[in-house]
Amino acid sequence: RLGAAWPQPMRHDQRQRTHPGAPLGYTAAVELSSDRLLRGNKQKARSSRPAGGGSRFRIGGRKEEAERQRKLGLIRTPVLSCYRIAVISLKGGVGKTTTTTALGATLASERQDKILAIDANPDAGTLGRRVRRETGATIRDLVQAIPHLHSYMDIRRFTSQAPSGLEIIANDVDPAVSTAFNDEDYRRAIDVLGRQYPVILTDSGTGLLYSAMRGVLDLADQLIIVSTPSVDGASSASTTLDWLAAHGYAELVARSITVISGVRETGKMIKVDDIVSHFRTRCREVVVVPFDEHLAAGAEVDLDMMRPKVREAYFDLAAVVAEDFARHQQAQGLWTSDGN
Repeated sequence: RLGAAWPQPMRHDQRQRTHPGAPLGYTAAVELSSDRLLRGNKQKARSSRPAGGGSRFRIGGRKEEAERQRKLGLIRTPVLSCYRIAVISLKGGVGKTTTTTALGATLASERQDKILAIDANPDAGTLGRRVRRETGATIRDLVQAIPHLHSYMDIRRFTSQAPSGLEIIANDVDPAVSTAFNDEDYRRAIDVLGRQYPVILTDSGTGLLYSAMRGVLDLADQLIIVSTPSVDGASSASTTLDWLAAHGYAELVARSITVISGVRETGKMIKVDDIVSHFRTRCREVVVVPFDEHLAAGAEVDLDMMRPKVREAYFDLAAVVAEDFARHQQAQGLWTSDGN
């Protein structure tokens, strides 16, 4: 809708039974919010960002603190261009959207710049439900408004921001509309967004052949494959790596990260260590995220409500991702080998 009026952000407290004219699914996002559905859920007014440059996450004693500081230094590596992270899986329900949101929130809470996650899932993606919605605008609306986007505040009209500082751009929950978001649209969106956001995460769909996926893979600096600790989940993730390596993405696969997501509870029959060992032969690193009741609820992601070990796992994942920041910038000629 070029030339049409931009959607104005709607405050979350403007609730009513229906929202005439609102995008499909927006009413559900408001009326089926975590405020209404989660027991004992209380909203905190404060920001999750640390004050005075300190980290919000602390573990263990002196030795552990030294290791945490090392990882924190990695996470806070300056990014002088735009680092793009693609989060993918061939199976639905494995924790891909949760991984995108929790990783993005961790990066946003520990860094001082802007972090964005966008929903490129053509099958009515749910990324927009993982933060408190501030606008009904979607990625399609942003693409149509690209000629008018000249500053960060122009783009901010289309994003919703979590207390961590993470911003998200939702996709349309109507598959008839979300499938129309194609390769060209994705590339145009990333071109504009990359000028304002140093780190962009993309929550992709469950297929490898839909139009926008080519752009997601071609532009990705880091690939994260999400699997469950199960036989079919691990097999599907490994097959995904096979397909990508055979179709021109072998280098991306070699420096990829596998996340074994415990979003779904599993019994003790699965040998998770064997799954980890398999993917360590194929990827740069493997991170295991334990089951967490807060994340399994499928509501807005709140770092403070995660179990400590789960927060630690996402902190570790953020550090592993950040290990590649220097390589990326050296490849672009922005850094020398000594980091200057």
